[in-house]
Amino acid sequence: MHPQAARPARHDRGRLVLVRHGKTEWSENGRHTGTTDLPLLPQGEADARGLAERLAAFDVGLALCSPLRRARRTAELAGFPDAVVDDDLREWDYGGYEGRTTPDIREELGYAWTVFDDGVVPGDSPGETVEEVAARASRVLDRVSPVLAERDVVLFGHGHALRVLAATYLRQQPRFGAHLLLDAGSLCVLEVERGQPAVKRWNA
Repeated sequence: MHPQAARPARHDRGRLVLVRHGKTEWSENGRHTGTTDLPLLPQGEADARGLAERLAAFDVGLALCSPLRRARRTAELAGFPDAVVDDDLREWDYGGYEGRTTPDIREELGYAWTVFDDGVVPGDSPGETVEEVAARASRVLDRVSPVLAERDVVLFGHGHALRVLAATYLRQQPRFGAHLLLDAGSLCVLEVERGQPAVKRWNA
């Protein structure tokens, strides 16, 4: 065997750590929660506290969080009370589908609707396309890139928006995020190995 073959894989840059906020009432019952600013449930707060020890293992040079309080509270309880608020990390604007469940929307429309494939309709807010969410994700990745050159970055955000961000980081189409399930209170690690963006850990 070549002497270099047994060496561990080399990571080219810092790691990008994605943290979805802890459980809320609507995340528990499957309602689309975009602009609605819900608090964490007691279990969501407990899950957020449980992240602190795991995040302590990273060499964090920057922590960003969504402006919505469920993400900000998760960051605080996970040991990052000074995480910088970044509006581009807010959740997908679901427009007229805000607060509704997928089964309810599908029953109304009469087909197997998904937010990734079919989008949203205007409501109290205009809603966003998946491409608009991806554009915000790209801005976040541009901001953290200088830090990732040397150290790890933690992003506290939301289920759908972080799935689109992961797809963007992996150089996939935004709709690839539909294949990346992300539970409330979970942690994911993305990194670059030999020049290729990759998933180190997902939905842990």
